Amino acid sequence: MTEPNPQAQARERIVAGAADMIRRRGLSATSIRETAKHAKAPLGSTYHYFPGGKQQLSTEAVRYAGDVIARSLRKELEAGPVPGLRALLDLWRRTVVGTDFHAGCTVLAVAIEEPPVAEVPPVLAAAAEVFEQWEELLAASLRAHGVERGRADEIATLVVASVEGTVAMCRAKRSTEPLDRVARQLEAVVAGAVSPGER
Repeated sequence: MTEPNPQAQARERIVAGAADMIRRRGLSATSIRETAKHAKAPLGSTYHYFPGGKQQLSTEAVRYAGDVIARSLRKELEAGPVPGLRALLDLWRRTVVGTDFHAGCTVLAVAIEEPPVAEVPPVLAAAAEVFEQWEELLAASLRAHGVERGRADEIATLVVASVEGTVAMCRAKRSTEPLDRVARQLEAVVAGAVSPGER
């Protein structure tokens, strides 16, 4: 059994801390100094691990947040598209309720901010990749359960876009009602698309 690497653990703790801060405060309001404090890490070590500064750290934070959701989604989709959808919605419900509606989605928080430069910054490119990863996981599950490719892709985009927007609405309204409403409609769409007996 491999011994845990303290440096790798410290680095991951900083990345996880950055992801948490971004989902609560947004990208612009998340600084290296505040992230180090939030992760209980020395400021110097933060710059050591992330010589590219805030851009590198925030990009890795987006990928980290995306991977957390993707791992859960991949596992839950083994039971089929409908159970996978329910698990995804439950995960976001736990997120907003568990943080008293203070936290949303790290990836969405990055995606909605205006890029500071003309070209697409790495953090925004990472957000696009994460959304595509989530969509592909959902679409692949739908295809595996009898849904035609084009339709599967459209439903997957609908699910990701609806869930992301709904999480933002829940935070604004301090209520899970938008998520509950969207959950019912998405489940009807997914269940209606999947072949009987494949749900």
